[in-house]
Amino acid sequence: MARARKKAGSGPGETNPHGDAASAMGSLYECGGGKVGMQMSGRKQSPPSTPPMPQNGPGRLFTLPTVLTIGRVAAIPLFVSTFYMDGWWGTTATTSIFLLAAITDWLDGYIARKMRLETAFGAFLDPVADKLMVAATLVLLCTKPFECAIFGDVPWLLTAPSIIIIGREITMSAVREWAASQSSLALEQVVAVNKLGKWKTATQMTALTALLASRDPSMAVPSVLASGIGLLYVSAGLAVWSLVVYTRKIPTVSLK
Repeated sequence: MARARKKAGSGPGETNPHGDAASAMGSLYECGGGKVGMQMSGRKQSPPSTPPMPQNGPGRLFTLPTVLTIGRVAAIPLFVSTFYMDGWWGTTATTSIFLLAAITDWLDGYIARKMRLETAFGAFLDPVADKLMVAATLVLLCTKPFECAIFGDVPWLLTAPSIIIIGREITMSAVREWAASQSSLALEQVVAVNKLGKWKTATQMTALTALLASRDPSMAVPSVLASGIGLLYVSAGLAVWSLVVYTRKIPTVSLK
């Protein structure tokens, strides 16, 4: 009987191997939740890691704003073709294409900000599309001057601001490339878009639209042509001013 009592139960100070195994197994779980206990592992349990942020896949590349920007680039050959076509419909088509490009230039940025569709590819392509369309328009206007007496006396009237605007854009591209080679912070500090650049773009688009529309005989009003030329010179002045503002930041960033 004494042996039976010793096998069946133990007194104080005696251990039960079956009971110890059961208690050890019980420490592996918390309230039936199935979590591994720290008693058995002997290691500190690390907190759950944050899931990684989803990367931009191929479907994210061609968002609606990016498609609009690509459409502006694709419209340049058609724009050039209609410019050299004779007839009122060629002039109307040329002006309409440029005006539509100017509207989509504002629209794609608005949609990207409103719907949170900003992408690195779109941020790169948008200024490229603008520069291509503006440069093409300036070159076309210089190669086919207006039939007006003032251009016979002053043939460089459109050439001078065109060289200034295109030269400014080439210089700004070099500045952006330099800033990107330094650091992302330098890129943000040097070439961050300001109100001066926005005014330059607005006056530039308005001036080119007026000059393109003046090629139509029905729109060949001296006031429209004079307004377009005046705004183009204002745009050239703003282009130089904004370039000075941007380049003044270079020494500050270089010394950091």
